[in-house]
Amino acid sequence: MEKKKFVYSFNEGSKDMKELLGGKGAGLAEMTKIGLPVPFGFTVTTQACSRYYQDGQKLADDLAGEIFEKLAELEEVTGKGFGSKENPLLVSVRSGAKISMPGMMDTILNLGLNDDTAEGLARLTENPRFAYDSYRRFIQMFGEVVMEIEKAKFDAIFDTKKEKEGCRFDVELTAGHLKTIIDDYKALVKKETGSCFPQNPGDQLMEAIKAVFRSWNNERAILYRQLNGIAEDMGTAVNVQAMVFGNMGETSGTGVAFTRNPANGQTALFGEFLVNAQGEDVVAGVRTPQPIGEMEKAFPEAYKEFLRISKLLENHYLDMQDIEFTIEKNRLFLLQTRNGKRTAAATVKIAVDMVKEGLIDKDTAVMRLEPAMIDQLLHPRFDDGDLGGAERIAKGLPASPGAATGRIYFTASDVVAAAENGIAAILVRLETSPEDLAGMAAAQGILTARGGMTSHAAVVARGMGKCCVSGCGELHIDEEGHRLNIGNTVLKEGDYLSLDGTAGEVLLGQLKTVPAELSGDFETIMGWADELRSLGVRANADNPRDAQQALDFGAEGIGLCRTEHMFFEEERIPAVRRMILADTEKERREALSFLLSYQKDDFKRLYQIMGERPVTIRLLDPPLHEFLPHTEDEIRQLSEQIYVPYEKLAKKVEELHEFNPMMGHRGCRLAVTYPEIAEMQAEAIIAAAIEVRREENLNLVPEIMIPLAGMKNELADVKATVERTAQSVMAREGEQIPYLIGTMIELPRAALTADEIAEEAEFFSFGTNDLTQLTFGFSRDDTGKMIKEYKEKGIFKEDPFQSIDEDGVGWLVETGTKKGRAVRPGIHLGICGEHGGDPKSIEFCDRIGLNYVSCSPFRVPAARLAAAQARIKRLLNGSEKGC
Repeated sequence: MEKKKFVYSFNEGSKDMKELLGGKGAGLAEMTKIGLPVPFGFTVTTQACSRYYQDGQKLADDLAGEIFEKLAELEEVTGKGFGSKENPLLVSVRSGAKISMPGMMDTILNLGLNDDTAEGLARLTENPRFAYDSYRRFIQMFGEVVMEIEKAKFDAIFDTKKEKEGCRFDVELTAGHLKTIIDDYKALVKKETGSCFPQNPGDQLMEAIKAVFRSWNNERAILYRQLNGIAEDMGTAVNVQAMVFGNMGETSGTGVAFTRNPANGQTALFGEFLVNAQGEDVVAGVRTPQPIGEMEKAFPEAYKEFLRISKLLENHYLDMQDIEFTIEKNRLFLLQTRNGKRTAAATVKIAVDMVKEGLIDKDTAVMRLEPAMIDQLLHPRFDDGDLGGAERIAKGLPASPGAATGRIYFTASDVVAAAENGIAAILVRLETSPEDLAGMAAAQGILTARGGMTSHAAVVARGMGKCCVSGCGELHIDEEGHRLNIGNTVLKEGDYLSLDGTAGEVLLGQLKTVPAELSGDFETIMGWADELRSLGVRANADNPRDAQQALDFGAEGIGLCRTEHMFFEEERIPAVRRMILADTEKERREALSFLLSYQKDDFKRLYQIMGERPVTIRLLDPPLHEFLPHTEDEIRQLSEQIYVPYEKLAKKVEELHEFNPMMGHRGCRLAVTYPEIAEMQAEAIIAAAIEVRREENLNLVPEIMIPLAGMKNELADVKATVERTAQSVMAREGEQIPYLIGTMIELPRAALTADEIAEEAEFFSFGTNDLTQLTFGFSRDDTGKMIKEYKEKGIFKEDPFQSIDEDGVGWLVETGTKKGRAVRPGIHLGICGEHGGDPKSIEFCDRIGLNYVSCSPFRVPAARLAAAQARIKRLLNGSEKGC
């Protein structure tokens, strides 16, 4: 049996080996393969990471042997010796998962340095400052990542020395200063760990690789995976690469560049670089870098070569590339290429432009835009009136577009706490680091004093769709004192601030926002999506505002109108309560007659907005006690308002109380017990449709949905009430109109006996919220904390209330679909739970052959896109047909 290979040299891989080599390793292998200037190295695979954890977080001897074999090959290729005093080989050790997780895992540079090799490097390069700068960087990185010593303790030593020597910038420190810092760093390591800083390069390498593997499960990496839906068992690869140095003086530098603008998608090279620096300086934002265009003056030949290569890489990968590079003594080296993270707006523009340029086709363009990204495009912007009168107090870099307003906080934990209390928060930091991820995710916007357009804050904010202003040098931030000074303005924690991420402006106070408008390239790509998808997309809408919003976002009808939401309005709720408190059918009908005109007008407005598109109206669903007060004070207050004795009202509230209302007197059971409620609603639906047909000459086909039917007979009972009422209204109005009567499949029994129910129902809408509750035996309102723990322990991969449980709930939906169609082949089938807007659930619905999904208005564009992507995947898999 062939021995499994865990380590690959860069010349043994390709871009198609991402799963094994990770994104970074596959990119380095591909660039090596096509002859680009990549420092040689090797990749320890993601399978090695899995084995590391299986072996109790140890590197097995055979794996270590493979690593040292590849290290020997690296020595041969470079002509340098690992641990050599005369010509030392130094390496970088970097993480690289299959899916890019920028800044979430760990990196160590300059590995292989020790007291002897640092001295040898100083002699070899005749540049002692460079050698000792590299050594102090290595000790700090190794100390933080491997030995888990707090970064702040190293920074304190470094900053104290800078201040003592009167140095404003790092590059002003001399070799002598750096040697003193190195001694202090080593003393810190001894104090914190009880051991000396390791001098054996082989030991350094093994410990660094283990640390990078461990970083797969650090808190920020786990949180990033949770936020981005990345599998926990994927693991990371480790890339060991010969070092090239951007900190060798004025002929060297480092940078990060995108082949197109990742914020707005413009077709122009976008990025930054620093002279005499290493790559971490650009990403961490410790120095504010220069725009990439300035590189032409500093390194003209390297810049010319970089332009050529960036174009070549974009054409090779057929996507916008994020490229890391180093220039050593005027020679260009590439350290990474990957598909660049970008905002939703940039994603749309780049995809449309690449179709126009003939680089990709429409299917590929549609697949490029993740449904979750659309939410960024729907975010509001500042009201022009408020913006015109706002006081602009600072200007930074427009790192991530959008508008954010909120109270300022200076630590990630404070932002998280504020968000949990419902407070809109702005995270204000000198610069962000991966440890700030939870706060960045919870914040409305991010403001930093340091860092450029490719800093950690900028890259992560763009990926999250968060507004961000970075590199705002006018800020004087006292993080410990929780204060912010901008010129003469002093702000303390909790004060309001607004950020314009598109303009890079910081504005005083709280500004009003207005909804975004969708047009241009977004309309183009959504048009392509609509051409491709076969699954319909409707919206859940209970009022004209939501209906119009849904229509504006491209909904093809209303899949769920929840009539109970119409009853809570101020002028209606008294009549609803009188109906509930009635002692006789006559009294109930009197109260219902008052509601009839309101209901009819509600439905007319929905029909007028939606035109001839389908509108599915669900009859009253919740238990009646939800419309009544519960506390003694509330009951007494209502008693006085509707002139009903307190005792009678309290008694009625007690009578209607249910221990488990979700499974109590609700849905079609209400209409069986009180058919007059269904009569009133059916009359309003049919009468409204007839009036709109006459007034606007529209061909309407009302869809009346009976909720929570679990048996054919109870559905038949309510259906008879609805049909009798509809015929009565049409006779009175002298006009016959078509209409459909269907049901909501929310009970497991309904799904299992869907063939019987289809004998009565002309359409099904799967109510997957309640179906999930009743299948799992979970109360959605009471199990949030438990589900979170289930996810953390790996029992659930996803919350079943957000993404459909295909094995259980999904099986019921598929079973109901097959049984329903077996009896009524033309039956129309959809879902209208929260899952109707979830991309994975939409893919499932498309696969089993549903006709439509229905979701909230703001999720309609994402659902349209997800439906198109689902069909593209089916076409690629050769399974065009649903069940």
